[in-house]
Amino acid sequence: MTKPARIVLLNGVGSVGKSSIARALQTITRDTFLHVQMDVFLEMLPEGKLNDPDGFAFETQLENGKPSVVIRTGPTGERLMRGMRRAIAAMAQQGNNLIVDDVLLGDAAADYAGVLAGFEVFRIGVSAPLDVLETRESQRGDRLIGLARWQYDRVHQGIAYDLELDAGAATPMDCAKRIKDRFSL
Repeated sequence: MTKPARIVLLNGVGSVGKSSIARALQTITRDTFLHVQMDVFLEMLPEGKLNDPDGFAFETQLENGKPSVVIRTGPTGERLMRGMRRAIAAMAQQGNNLIVDDVLLGDAAADYAGVLAGFEVFRIGVSAPLDVLETRESQRGDRLIGLARWQYDRVHQGIAYDLELDAGAATPMDCAKRIKDRFSL
């Protein structure tokens, strides 16, 4: 008999440290947890669909004199994200414990609630001050400058969490230990 899967769902703005927290958590849990990254699914898109109205379109606007990158999701992008959530459920159905690293916008949280019903899901909000996020975003070199600013007020809207973490004031390992201890992982 396969033990029911447990799912740690990390939600937060890009560059907040979700992937670093996930990797740290993998090293300290009793059981094996697979790390599922939204970015890996985005990389499945054909070249050009990551800045295309059919996939995901990005438009830089100024907000208080600073760039803010608006994300518009087209039909292919919507199918990709719905498919990712269902692939996560399929992995969990096979007994795989998962740490999911995502940026929940729009109806994503509600869709997750539906497809992950029946699994033990720990919803974790990961945040940091906007200035910290913008510094990290610019230092990474692989992000559009302004994504964090646009996502900042949107990513946690209407979501009830089991745990909230401030990744601006704590290390990834500190955050991972809080998750492990809180949920006895």
